[in-house]
Amino acid sequence: MDDLSNTVVAGLQTSGNGMLESRHEHMFPKFTPDEIDRMRRFGEIKHYAVNQHLFRTGEVPPGTFVIIAGRLSIEARDRPGRAKKIVEMGVGEFVAEVAQLSGGPALVDARVTEPVESLLFLPAKLRALLIADVQLGERIMRALVLRRVFLIEAGAGGPCLIEHDGHPGMVRLLEFLARNAYPHQVLDPTKDPDAQAFLKHYPCKSEELPLVVCPNGTILKNPSEADLGRALGMVPPDLEGRRYDVAIVGAGPGGLAAAVYAASEGLSVGVFDARAFGGQAGASSCIENYLGFPTGISGQALAGRAYVQAQKFGVEMIIPEKITNLRCEHRPFAIELSDGRSVTALSVVIASGARYRRPNIPNLEHFEGRGVWYWASPIEARLCRNEEVALVGGGNSAGQAAVFLSRYAKKVWMLVRGPSLAASMSQFLIDRIEATENIELLTCTEIVGVSGNEQGQLERVRWRDKTGAEVEKTIRNIFMFIGAEPATEWLSGCNVSRDSKGFVRTGTNIPPDDLLSADGASVPSLESNVAGVFAVGDVRLGSVKRVGAAIGEGATVVQQIHAFLESARTSRNEEPAQAAAA
Repeated sequence: MDDLSNTVVAGLQTSGNGMLESRHEHMFPKFTPDEIDRMRRFGEIKHYAVNQHLFRTGEVPPGTFVIIAGRLSIEARDRPGRAKKIVEMGVGEFVAEVAQLSGGPALVDARVTEPVESLLFLPAKLRALLIADVQLGERIMRALVLRRVFLIEAGAGGPCLIEHDGHPGMVRLLEFLARNAYPHQVLDPTKDPDAQAFLKHYPCKSEELPLVVCPNGTILKNPSEADLGRALGMVPPDLEGRRYDVAIVGAGPGGLAAAVYAASEGLSVGVFDARAFGGQAGASSCIENYLGFPTGISGQALAGRAYVQAQKFGVEMIIPEKITNLRCEHRPFAIELSDGRSVTALSVVIASGARYRRPNIPNLEHFEGRGVWYWASPIEARLCRNEEVALVGGGNSAGQAAVFLSRYAKKVWMLVRGPSLAASMSQFLIDRIEATENIELLTCTEIVGVSGNEQGQLERVRWRDKTGAEVEKTIRNIFMFIGAEPATEWLSGCNVSRDSKGFVRTGTNIPPDDLLSADGASVPSLESNVAGVFAVGDVRLGSVKRVGAAIGEGATVVQQIHAFLESARTSRNEEPAQAAAA
């Protein structure tokens, strides 16, 4: 039997009803009476009558159900106000998908068609079953992942976005939903009668588009990513006052690795990210030099597996949720969220990464989201089909993006300020760029001007080479992959040592004047000057800017967290005795 990775890849290559047919055995495994008996200690018996719902789309189900007797219909809402049956489920089958690992909202309706007797597993009990019984856990995990893949491919169970897919607001929201592996569908009012009818019933101003219809019937007008995430129930509503052993800020490779290893070793873990899991790596079309994947793997696929794996061990994913401040004056640490709520943690891992820098080009910010992009996903690539595009940057991410875009664009103009790519890019990517006919590399060249049309869309780009000669071309899309600015502005309320660019100093990189401890003890390699606050990945000063390095640091930091927590426990236990002696 193929492993989970191969199953996911196979699932991603098949869509809609074709996937339902070709992967049915793995998507809907049937457990024998003996296997159900092995599960009983984790669940409780529940009964449901005909036409009763175990749960509805948008509601948080009580848990995962294994059917002992009876049948039910799984139905997806594929358009506003309309549902259709996906599959009938019967004895020996289980009802759940990935969201049930962490108690997330349902993406389908489950309606009883014959009286049902079932075993109900609460999310914590489901995770306990997955870990306790490897054989059953493998089959359940494979099915959970494939069911989510099917819903994404079918566009069922998530929000419905109404507007044409080239609209800037649509590109923004589609990117957000895709990066978070959340099912959705698009209705284009220029082509779809249902969309036209809906907009007549709910008239909108142009700035209020796109319109988003959530599964629970809520209608949002051009929402922010955070507002959409909250409306979909992606962020737990009862966060206030929660306490974790480890709070990880940033869900890139380093943060996800730290989460998996910390949770698998028994620590309570919360992961926060303002946008999506995967970080910059999540937008990479193909990572070819990551150990163990000789044919390469997309950043989204790699991060997606880690995201599910973390939830298997009980990690709470709080995405999208922006952290605005870290307060270190008391223990546990206080972490303040953008919506005014706060949580506490005994330790904190800074894994917030770095953002691509905005070059100093007049008016460039006016075209962000309207032709200026800081990532290259299939959503943006479709906008470039058979057109010329400009790409700025000479690192590995830029090289991967150039090769990826060359499959869609008529021509990719690759602009770098330096004399060559050799100092900043892996040789295999340099060779591939040279071998790709529709990529033209321009060295010692930089963009000096951009202009748009009456609708505010980017339309023309002007660049200058080392001779001072300038060229202007009709280009509607620029991709920026230059430099990096650490996302550390949220540390302003905590005395964490940073360099002049904002990167977090750890271990031997901390200047003596910034050390808060007076005992002269050495600081662990990934710990900051604030005991209990660690940093991993691109945000850390001196880190190697590679996916593998970030994952290695995420794994390594857990040992240092354990040492800190043990030291803190020892200190607390000693304090009363010392006080009594005094």
